[in-house]
Amino acid sequence: MSAAEARAVRDEFQRFLLEYEFGLKEIETKIEILRDEFLYMHDYNPIEHVSSRVKSTDSLLDKVRRRGLPPGLDVVRQHITDIAGVRITCSFTADVYRLFELLTQQDDVTLLLVKDYIAQPKPNGYQSLHAIVEVPVFLSTGAVRVPVEIQFRTIAMDFWASLEHKIHYKYERQVPEGLLASLKDAADTAAELDARMERLHRALHGGLPTSPVTVVPVPPIESPEPPRSISA
Repeated sequence: MSAAEARAVRDEFQRFLLEYEFGLKEIETKIEILRDEFLYMHDYNPIEHVSSRVKSTDSLLDKVRRRGLPPGLDVVRQHITDIAGVRITCSFTADVYRLFELLTQQDDVTLLLVKDYIAQPKPNGYQSLHAIVEVPVFLSTGAVRVPVEIQFRTIAMDFWASLEHKIHYKYERQVPEGLLASLKDAADTAAELDARMERLHRALHGGLPTSPVTVVPVPPIESPEPPRSISA
């Protein structure tokens, strides 16, 4: 491949990733609007923290290689749905479900896949609500539909997941059994803390009961992956 051809491929790939950056901005704007409305209308902010990322070129290409996908941006677009990712950290579990519903019920948001690891935690104790949505991005060449992965967590869930990720990284995925058992105990304790804090919150302010999300019968684009850092 000549230098000119290599530059052309690189430029095409960068334009491809730009679509996901724009899709991320669309979701971030929607989240910001919901947060501001809650503050104005209810004097309450259900969102503690929002983080986001678009996969780096190296990370994306590494994933394409691991999955054995043939080359081509159309293939990547079809099979890799976590190129753009957002994590929303909430105060309470009820806020997780409330924000999920408010966001996914918007007319221009299409829900592709949802996995409720709060109602059904992972065997290791991991809890989070994962959703893959699709939003329109309007470019000069026309509209494109961009998938964005959204993770909804409470503060306790996020703290546990961050610690679990660091431990697995330190031990290169070969974590001693005793430490895994301690992590599971910590996950159970975090879940109980969430429940106790929410009961206290309701006693003070009232609120809607928490109910598990009903999985929408939409054919998944890809099977959910094991929990991972949003910064990956």
